[in-house]
Parts: sequence; structure tokens; C-alpha cells
Amino acid sequence: MSHEAPAPAANFIRNIIDEQNAAGKWGGRVETRFPPEPNGYLHLGHAKSICLNFGLARDYGGVCHLRFDDTNPEKESQEYVDSIVESVKWLGFDWGAHLYFASNYFDTMYACAEYLIKSGHAYVDSLSADDMRAYRGTLTEPGKDSPYRSRSAEENLDLFRRMKAGEFPDGAHVLRAKIDMASPNINLRDPAIYRIKRAHHHNTGDTWCIYPMYTYAHPIEDAIEHITHSICTLEFEDQRPFYDWLLDKLADGGFFTRPLPQQIEFARLNLTYVVLSKRKLIQLVEEKHVSGWDDPRMPTLVGARRRGYTAEGFRRFTDQIGVSKSDGWIDYSVFEASQRDVLNDSAHRRVAVLDPVKLVIDNYPEGQTEDCFAPNHPQQPDLGKRAVPFSKELWIEREDFMETPSKGYFRLFPGNSVRLRYGYVVQCTGCDKDANGTITAVHCDYLPDTKSGTPGADSVKVKGNIHWVSAAHAYEAEVRLYDRLFTTAQPGGESGDFLNDLNADSVKVIRAQLEPALKDAAPEDRFQFERHGYFVADRVDSKVGAPVFNRTVTLKDSWVKAEK
Repeated sequence: MSHEAPAPAANFIRNIIDEQNAAGKWGGRVETRFPPEPNGYLHLGHAKSICLNFGLARDYGGVCHLRFDDTNPEKESQEYVDSIVESVKWLGFDWGAHLYFASNYFDTMYACAEYLIKSGHAYVDSLSADDMRAYRGTLTEPGKDSPYRSRSAEENLDLFRRMKAGEFPDGAHVLRAKIDMASPNINLRDPAIYRIKRAHHHNTGDTWCIYPMYTYAHPIEDAIEHITHSICTLEFEDQRPFYDWLLDKLADGGFFTRPLPQQIEFARLNLTYVVLSKRKLIQLVEEKHVSGWDDPRMPTLVGARRRGYTAEGFRRFTDQIGVSKSDGWIDYSVFEASQRDVLNDSAHRRVAVLDPVKLVIDNYPEGQTEDCFAPNHPQQPDLGKRAVPFSKELWIEREDFMETPSKGYFRLFPGNSVRLRYGYVVQCTGCDKDANGTITAVHCDYLPDTKSGTPGADSVKVKGNIHWVSAAHAYEAEVRLYDRLFTTAQPGGESGDFLNDLNADSVKVIRAQLEPALKDAAPEDRFQFERHGYFVADRVDSKVGAPVFNRTVTLKDSWVKAEK
């Protein structure tokens, strides 16, 4: 039985598209883009943008482009390009033929810059970076004109061409848009649009020694690709006037036709118990607080995938939280619940004993083995049953035996009977201990006529039901119990240092006893370990016949009770 995710709810972006389609603005066309900078690994916040952009294009019968905004060669690499491509595919989206690089448009961007110079809308500034910052003014005080702002178009064009030719050192000049140094919007105070930067580019090599600024390149990329709705996060709202100014000037120059792309801002994902700042993620990796970018505790998509989170769970989560124009916080439990819903439907059930102690059935025949039968999914009988071997010695959870039981404890203790799930009813007779008093084995007798699935199996009523694996057939494996990386909802909120809130118990590595069928698990196979949660065979460390398992999420949200 599978539960489909709810249809995406209406939101202000969909309302805008619906109104424009009704007015015929784009002829019913919807063309979006996901434009990552290839300077790092994608994280959970990017997943929201990916699902939004590709989802809108899908729902309106349009297309979404995957475009790399590779205008900063010092921080970019092919490694990041490859990782981003793989992550977007993993989330379930396909851009078809629409894979683009900003660097492929450098010639057009340069031509646009020359046009702005010739038309009096750009100039070469030779102020130092510090002086330029001082001339820019503040949020309450207007800026003042650079002494180089009055250069003639001819002089500016000559300097810009010499910048391109490599005649000047890095930082000697920048090209700036000429707008309004007194504008209340500081982003319109003659923003820089080109800088000299001698750096090898992953795509264009050493062809260029000047590179466009992101805020200049991005709207041009959108216009070249005929994007209709350029959807970005709220921090770019103040940049929208420059986006519109630039495209309007270039349309006047014949570079683009109207209607021009429309920038629309939405609230980024703010998720509790994680950090999404690129600087902080780099610090976690470089200072070895985690094992790498794909550490299952990291909020990167490569880490989430290795943790066992599902692409469908991401899509369900983003549909559920919707799109807003105002910032807010989403509790991590909402994300985990979306993953649980998907895994509950899709994950086959298996038995694993994470903290094993031996259970010896004293009256069971020595050397005898028989099969018990367990459903692969209790809500999906069409998935059938599997054979689980049963023998004289079993592994059970240590917590399933108490020599002196507490009130309300219905599992194994001397004199009490429980059902071995899918197997027999057994009555506890005692236990063995070592010199330190540690329990080394539990003893019981079984009732032969009580095997699950056989006539009369329910003739003996018991309150306890525990899981087990045959000691002779069990597969011993490494299991990693992952938890949240931080102990507080907003890391660094009180102390100021997010590292102070690292969870010392965010991972626990154990040796567990698993039912033998799990030995054949392939990397990224997902299961529900009964009673323990959802687990995935690690995609990096698992080997053929020797899978390593990561806990993706527990069966219930254990943090709710702890927070209360």
C-alpha cells in the first residue's frame, strides 16, 4: 500500500504564473532555471530551490535549465560540477538538453559591457578597493562620485579593452555600471560589473583575465536562455532593481527582446538543528568535526543520500512546507517525518539485534534448524514472506531481559513467557552471569505447539513479543547509529560559536547481529529494522556480501520528548 504525496499547494509564485498565463504575457510558456555556483556541494537548502524550479516547470508543461554560474574561477572546479549534476539527477529531475554554463556566454557578456560603455552606462574606475568602499556611502548616507566617473566613453572603452588584453595587474581597475551614487538602494550605487582576475577557469582555461560579477552575469544568462521566471531567495530582493535596470538597457541596445525575465524572490529554507552556511560547512570538514562532505550527518545532499534519505522524501517535504515570501523556521522533525512516510511505504522489513545477548532454548533439540516466516512488509502482502532460520541459540536485545523486572515490564524475566516474533512462545527460566555480574546468556524453554502460523499457535496468551535472530545463522555487521549533528535548534545561537553545540553522540558505531538475508544487501538498499528504525546499506563502505548499515531515522521522533 503506497500513499501518494499531496499535490503542491497554491503559493504566490504559482499565482503570479497563473495571472501571467491568463494575460498571455509569455504565451503560456514557463521556463525556469536552477543556477548553482560550482564552488561547493549542494545542501538541503538547495534541494528546496531544485524542487521548486523543476517542479514549477513540470507542472506548467515547461522546462527547467541546469545552469552553472561559473564566474568566480578561483573557487570553482569540475569536482563540484560533477557532484551537482549527480545530486540533481538523484533528486529525480532531468534538464534534457538544457545544461548550460555562464562561461559559455562570456563573449556576449563582454559585448554587452562594451555597449554599456559606448552608451554612457558604464565606466572604468581606478579607485582602490578601500577608496571605492568609502565613496560608496552607507545605508543612511549617500555615496559620492568617483573622480574617474567622468571619463569619456572612448577612454573607458580603451581601458576596458586593455584590461581584457591583460595589460593591468589584478585590482588595478574595475568596470562599473553608471547609475546613481545617491540612490537609497546601495546596490544601485554604480555596482562593479567586471574585475581583473588572473585565474585558471575550469571551463574556459586561461582565455580570460577579466571576469563578470555574478550580479551582472546572472540576468544576462537568464535573458540569453529566455527564462520567464528567475526565482531566487530573498537576499537578492534588493538586487532586483539592478537586474531590471541592466536588462532594460541591454534590450534598448537590441541584445534582448521584451518581455524580459522576471526575478521573483522567495524565503530560503531555515531548518533547525543544522547549519547551511558554506563557511561553517567548510569549517566542519576542514577541522575534521565530520569525516567529509558526504558524512551522513552533514546537511549536504551527498551526505543526505549516504544517510539513506530518499529523493521522494525531499520532494514530499518541499511540497509540504510550500513557498513563502517571509522568513521562518522549519523544525527538523518535519523533514524527518517526510522521510519516515516514504520509508514506511517502501522499505522492506528485516530483523536486527543491535545490543545482543544470547538466548538459549534449553529444551529445543540440539542441532535442529527450522524456518519461521516473516512478511517483507506487513501492509503490502503482495511482497510475500521470507524464511527466517530458527535454532536452539538466538540473539535477542539485552534490554529484552530483566532479572528483576520493573513495573509494566512484559518481556523476559524468570518465570515470564513471551512470544518470539514469528516463532514460538518461550518461558524464561533464568540467566548466566560472569564474575562481574554481567549477564552473558538468558535461558528459557519453548512450547512446541505455539509456532506462529500453525494451528493452535495462539492457545497460550502472552503480553510480550520480542524479536530475535538465530545465532548460528546471523550476519554480524557494522551498524552506525546516526543522530543530529547539533544539540540545539539554532546552533551558535546562545554561545555565538556553533561548534559549542556539536552533539558528542551524533554517531555511535556498533557490531550488531542481523538476519542472514541482510548479508546480500546492495549499497543504498533500505530496510526497516523492526523496532529500531530505518537503515540503509552505506553506498561508500559496503562491499559485496559485507554491507555496512547507517541508521537513517528512528521509527518515532525521539527528540520531541527530550525537548519537552
